[in-house]
Amino acid sequence: MSDSSPARPAAPVLDVWCELQCPDCHTALDDLRALRARYGDRLELRLRHFPLEKHKHSFAAAQAAEEAMAQGMGWPYAEAVLDRVAELDRKGEPLLVEVARELGLDAEEFDTALIDGRHILIVDADQAEGKAIGVTGTPTYVIGGERLDGGKSQEGLRTRVEEIADRLLAEQEGCTRG
Repeated sequence: MSDSSPARPAAPVLDVWCELQCPDCHTALDDLRALRARYGDRLELRLRHFPLEKHKHSFAAAQAAEEAMAQGMGWPYAEAVLDRVAELDRKGEPLLVEVARELGLDAEEFDTALIDGRHILIVDADQAEGKAIGVTGTPTYVIGGERLDGGKSQEGLRTRVEEIADRLLAEQEGCTRG
């Protein structure tokens, strides 16, 4: 038996190349929250990892974010860590487990995931893909095939993302009516 209702087209995707120890990514949180509020599930925000060598806890933070994703709270966890960038600089990995505990996640599982490295391949794959498409810093956004670099300046980026998202949604709308 097939469902006769038309399939809803997949939401446009905004890949957010981010690093959880990055002050610029912390600054970008307001834009990401505003985009989520404006579009809801009509725009899929996808956290992509691009840990930078200059931040010694960023690779562990990316793995911890993947563990949060596995436990169903990827974005809330990423935002909570970004809200404490300076503290992450000082405390390192213990803060990652502490944030998990505060959010009601399985903190022991976080600790184990950081030790056994179960999410390293995902983080490495994101970083490799980011390099391949020209990501050099964070935050960098990719939407509709266009790369927007927020590491240099975030001035006007949310407006640009909204313009592209609106265009993609309008094109989708046109396709479903035709």
